[in-house]
Amino acid sequence: MSKPLIYALLLTILMVTAPHADHLPPWVSALCGMLLLWRAYLTYSGSALPGRRLLMLLSIASAGGIGLSFHTLFGREAGVALLILFTTLKLMELRAARDAMVLIYLACFIIITNFFYSQSIPTALYLFATLMVITTTWVQLQSPGIALEPRLRIAATLLLQAVPLTLILFVLFPRVQGPLWGLPQDAFASSGLDDKMSPGSLSRLILSDEVAFRVNYTGKPPRREQMYWRGPVLWNFDGSTWTPGKTAGAIAPQFTGLDQAIDYSVTLEPHNKTWLFALDMPDRISVPAGLTHDFQILAKEPVHDRLRYEVRSHLVYRANPREAEQQIQRALQLPPFNPRARQLASEWRANGANDAAVVNAALGYFNRQGFRYTLEPPLLSIHAVDDFLFETRQGFCEHYASAFVFLMRAAHIPARVVTGYQGGEFNDVGNYYIVRQSDAHAWAEVWLNERGWVRIDPTAAIAPARVQRGLSAALPDNATLPFMARNPPQWLLDLRLGWDTIANRWNQWVLGYNAERQFAFLSKLGMESVNWQKMALNMAAGIGLVIALSALFMLRHLFVRQPDKVQKAWLKLCRKLAEAGLPRAAHEGAQDYAQRVAAARPDLADAIRDLAARYSALRYGAAQDEQAQREFARLIQKFPSFRRNL
Repeated sequence: MSKPLIYALLLTILMVTAPHADHLPPWVSALCGMLLLWRAYLTYSGSALPGRRLLMLLSIASAGGIGLSFHTLFGREAGVALLILFTTLKLMELRAARDAMVLIYLACFIIITNFFYSQSIPTALYLFATLMVITTTWVQLQSPGIALEPRLRIAATLLLQAVPLTLILFVLFPRVQGPLWGLPQDAFASSGLDDKMSPGSLSRLILSDEVAFRVNYTGKPPRREQMYWRGPVLWNFDGSTWTPGKTAGAIAPQFTGLDQAIDYSVTLEPHNKTWLFALDMPDRISVPAGLTHDFQILAKEPVHDRLRYEVRSHLVYRANPREAEQQIQRALQLPPFNPRARQLASEWRANGANDAAVVNAALGYFNRQGFRYTLEPPLLSIHAVDDFLFETRQGFCEHYASAFVFLMRAAHIPARVVTGYQGGEFNDVGNYYIVRQSDAHAWAEVWLNERGWVRIDPTAAIAPARVQRGLSAALPDNATLPFMARNPPQWLLDLRLGWDTIANRWNQWVLGYNAERQFAFLSKLGMESVNWQKMALNMAAGIGLVIALSALFMLRHLFVRQPDKVQKAWLKLCRKLAEAGLPRAAHEGAQDYAQRVAAARPDLADAIRDLAARYSALRYGAAQDEQAQREFARLIQKFPSFRRNL
């Protein structure tokens, strides 16, 4: 087996296995790298391959290592690692063409496994380049004498010929719910909201620039300060952490919209939780989901895949004007901490103020007492609210929401914490809003008689710019933020928004091409009342048509005889001479025709005799010289054209 072919196979295996280094155990990646280097050295030096006993021991040891690392030899993770190890070991016994073909088949299988972990555009582009290398190596195996450039051209032609079949299969193949063999790695959000909140939890989340969801508004979008995306609602407080707690005696959610509802669609990134996000207050949602008593939307199953849903919301509303007594009492419970905060709230209540006045007093306290909005607040003691209100006076949104709700409960006003996202970045390229993890936010809701639950955002009293213009506008210039959240140059911002538009369309039309979208698309093509049987027939018919057309194209020489390059050039010369009144007779050979033209036009005698001699040698000679053929075509191209009156 030739060295170039072995090097091509080494490159092939390296390219299909390299993306797996992120999730393989380090020892697997190291062993594969050493095996590839060892095989390259053996090829370069011409040394003998290792014996079968050594390879058998390495295979058994590799399988044992996989078993110890994954505690199984089955499943996605262990199966992929085992396949990669055995494929790399197969290189060590590469001796015949049969072994090379097996490696190419294995590479074609491994390339698919990359999509188990990522289905992004960069991954698809990289794997397409890898597929080009695999196909070129396969062509080299079948035709070892062909140079690199023709091999690349043949490989590209083969891949282009597969495009029509790929499109037919993509459009018509029945869609299955959920990814094959589990979920791709990029179907899991690297960070996201949790169902608990403690000091620092949201400020850590702010450092992530990952997309949480994207929003398309049907009509005019609301103002940024109205974009409160409701998530988990937290009721219980143990002194440091807020949690949802157990629901008991809750009444059905009730609210009355007081404005014109707005319609929009949300494309939610997977986060492995059941909650969905919508603007306060959601009135209708297009996917199977339930609305809890505290107006949180919960899906039937955790969101493991990208989900698109339509929502209608009211931004002005009256929520639960009659709350259950159990929930009112639940919203007043406090742990036995923070005596100074309790005293402050008692003073506000002792002044005879009503509930609304106490709320305003708390907001005024935050606004006038030198509080500062920061991502890096000092550490707090067991009396965290007291430390924050009277000592440090530095915090992020979770500090303000937590302290405000504590004060309200201490003043005998039912209150709870709501977490979610606030605002969003408008993408004018794609005409939609992007809500990122850095838009995570926490606010409060208080229960006021006859008004029900009312949203209060204490952060707006400290840093109104956070709600109106975004996080970067509310923090000092030296704050630790993701680079793209720090008002980057306009060209870089435009580049990011353009890329996000492309990624969003990829998610919507390629990764998001599910059964529902498939039926909708086929209906637009006129395939009404389509079912799986009709879809299978249409797919078979489309594949058959493509195969038939491809066969006709490849066998066209059996039906229409096409002249070769030399004959085409000679016929072009004959047409030029015909314009001069010297057409070639059908029975006339090249030499006879050249003699007749030379007698009629002595000025062309040398040129026509030379061209006729070249034609005869190239057309009927044993050797086919491509350089001579190109020279022959060039001379005829330079041969002058004539008209009958010359």
